[in-house]
Amino acid sequence: MTETHFWALVTRDHAEQSSAELELRLRQQLQTLDDEALKSFDKMLGQQLRRSYLWSVWGAAYIVTGCDSDYGFAEFRCFVLSLGQQWYEKILVNPDSLGELEQWPLVDHYAYPFVEDYDLIPGQIYEDRTGHELPFVPSGQNSPVGKKFSTKPKVMRQTYPLLSARFPF
Repeated sequence: MTETHFWALVTRDHAEQSSAELELRLRQQLQTLDDEALKSFDKMLGQQLRRSYLWSVWGAAYIVTGCDSDYGFAEFRCFVLSLGQQWYEKILVNPDSLGELEQWPLVDHYAYPFVEDYDLIPGQIYEDRTGHELPFVPSGQNSPVGKKFSTKPKVMRQTYPLLSARFPF
């Protein structure tokens, strides 16, 4: 599994692609991989998700959706991953750059930047095939890296000016 192949597998086809469409697409593509490639994909997925386990990224999720749970934040990080390598790297450096994203997947006319169970798909496929589980590697440390974001509106507007303008609170 090369990094290029990994990013081709996880990157969405279009910006407003639904979580369900994205999951189905990934599931279909991963079904074609052999067991070793599937293990390699899962390892790379875990590594990337750990890289985004940052308070600064969680602050962006909080502005857009009010995300306040680790589970929701995992789904948000899967969304960020699904934007592709270029966006992913940009967001890790500056989470406010998400405010530059032109189109978002929507649910009931609201931004829905979550991809549910995206990180579980490789393990499900592997277990269905082999009857064994992939080694569990958590997608984050005990606590996100960096300084916890402030929920004070003034501080949020200063820290995330693009997102705050786009998603007023």
